[in-house]
Amino acid sequence: MASDRHAPQGAEGPPVDPARGSSQDPASDHLTGRVLDNRYLIGSRVARGGMATVYEATDLRLDRTVAVKVMHPGLGDDDEFAARFVAEARAAAKLSHPNVVAVFDQGNDDGTVFLAMELIPGHTLRDTIGKEAPLSAARTLALMEPVVSALASAHRAGLIHRDVKPENVLIADDGRIKVADFGLAKAMSATTQHTATGVLIGTVSYVAPELVVEGRSDARADVYAVGVILYELLTGKKPHEGETPIQVAYKHVHEDVPPPSRRVPGIPDYVDALVARATARDREQRPADAGVLLHHLRRVNQALTSGVRSDPELVDDLLPRRASDTAEVLRRPVPARGDTTPEPWDHAEMAALLAPPPEATTTMDRPRVPTTVTDRPRPVPPPAPPSRPTKRPRRRRGPILLVLALLVAAAVGTGAWYFGWARYTTTPAVLQLTPEQAQQRLEDAGLDVRTGEPTYSNTVEKGLVVSTDPTAGKRVLKGTDVTITVSLGRAVAQLPKLTGITEDEAQDRIISAHMVFGKTTKKFSETVPEGIVVASDPKGGTTQRFDTVVDLVVSKGRRPIPVGSWAGKSADDAERALRKRGLDVDVSHQYSDTVAEGLVVSQDPKEGTLFKGDTVTLLVSLGPQLVEVPNVVASGVDDATATLQEAGFVVAVLQAPGYIGLGYVFSMDPEAGTELPKGSTVTIYLV
Repeated sequence: MASDRHAPQGAEGPPVDPARGSSQDPASDHLTGRVLDNRYLIGSRVARGGMATVYEATDLRLDRTVAVKVMHPGLGDDDEFAARFVAEARAAAKLSHPNVVAVFDQGNDDGTVFLAMELIPGHTLRDTIGKEAPLSAARTLALMEPVVSALASAHRAGLIHRDVKPENVLIADDGRIKVADFGLAKAMSATTQHTATGVLIGTVSYVAPELVVEGRSDARADVYAVGVILYELLTGKKPHEGETPIQVAYKHVHEDVPPPSRRVPGIPDYVDALVARATARDREQRPADAGVLLHHLRRVNQALTSGVRSDPELVDDLLPRRASDTAEVLRRPVPARGDTTPEPWDHAEMAALLAPPPEATTTMDRPRVPTTVTDRPRPVPPPAPPSRPTKRPRRRRGPILLVLALLVAAAVGTGAWYFGWARYTTTPAVLQLTPEQAQQRLEDAGLDVRTGEPTYSNTVEKGLVVSTDPTAGKRVLKGTDVTITVSLGRAVAQLPKLTGITEDEAQDRIISAHMVFGKTTKKFSETVPEGIVVASDPKGGTTQRFDTVVDLVVSKGRRPIPVGSWAGKSADDAERALRKRGLDVDVSHQYSDTVAEGLVVSQDPKEGTLFKGDTVTLLVSLGPQLVEVPNVVASGVDDATATLQEAGFVVAVLQAPGYIGLGYVFSMDPEAGTELPKGSTVTIYLV
């Protein structure tokens, strides 16, 4: 990546995320050129997020380039948030680890809350996933080991990240890997419900189940997020996806992360087991903190390096288990922090939305873990009502009464089973199947099928089932109508006009249209001012799918044209070259005793650059000026000399042969009427 581009320093997601930027206060876009705290000269904007904007800046005291993250005014104005942010910034600044983005300073300049940190030229792990995933297991572990090491350092210091995601993992141009935004998510727990929820929803793909349900987190929430990233690197996909954040959160709570090898065959079983251990829904079965996870990761990496394809003993060690079971093989886990401030979710609402269905749930299979199903208990046939005391029957009636009692009990039990259970079935899962496949599966379950209005979907391909009503797993009567909804593919929108506005304004329009800003190419333009968008790809005004990548061409202003120095050179060559460059040429002439005819005597401007259509003035030599030699024959020597000198000639006086001393001009050389340059010598002969 070019040195003029920088990783976003953890600005709550990459610039391409439509959820970001919408909270951007316009005033924060005008900080360029301002000096914060009499120290940080704000330069160009590097990235924006829902909570902050990151700028490249110059530390005027230490003469170094830094990244300055400026909190949006709506957050910085909250005294409680500002205090929490300062506390977390101080805690993050205490971390000294080669894989942690260093925090240099924190301040509040007249209400502008900011954080100064290390500037990392490079890209994010999200970029790597987008371009290269799925990655090999060895590459995945090589990328994640520095991340887990950084988290382990934080956990030892009692600091929980709480927002581990690929956007917060920075990869420098020189290959260094850094984790950004330590403690930032913790600071956000003190903000308003609206702001915090917006950010948490944005990172719901990596949120631990307990954070959704209980609103409490410890180091094991970071471990869970690392496990999700491992899966994403290995497969190129997130383990849980849905149409809405609530659907994704539901899956985190009620569905295990599947083994990566199910999507990408060939991944070793112990790598599957590592992902299973890190993403166990029961946090007690996860590694106690990142230090323990780092221990497991290095064991797996060692097995990979050794070329082992399967290691049952390692898999058995890694499979999810109670944390207390690992005491004999791992160091003592770092105690969780005492701070259990709930995360800013509305958990009463979440509990209602995410409550498991009343029927049984199926636990996804793990490596070497048998699939378990909580079977529905079949109703036990009710016992026959106790009979009244009777006289002791005769022996021959005993077997008959016993058979009758059993038949009655069986009939009652069968009826109860039929009316309470047998008439019901469970709606099968048919998402991402074709309508024909879905209909067959539903009819096999004894259900009738209806087709609803198709809808757009960003996650389900066109022509496949995107949802059912009732939903999968719902207990319904046989013969119930199930409506299937088929995907129309990704949602589309019209890309707004992007030309004639600034690059920042164009990026805002791209995000507002639910599309993704790609890259900017700079180009000279004779008609569009510097910094204004010249063109876009695709063009504005066209209909595009959501998440379409839009590239911009931004004007560099008019192209400067070098004039060059033409003095003493051919005027024809100079005029030809300058006109070819797009410059106008104004030519004038004068005599010169020193510059040969046809060469440039001088020019204006003498050098430098001009723009297309500007004029260069050339002064071209006519050579020396020629003067006609006057006729001085028969003139006296003094008069002849004076006349010739006045005409600009040098006079040489010689005596003609047979000189008789009269002192008159007898002849001259060259002859009268000849044109000569001034300063030429004319010889007169006297008699």
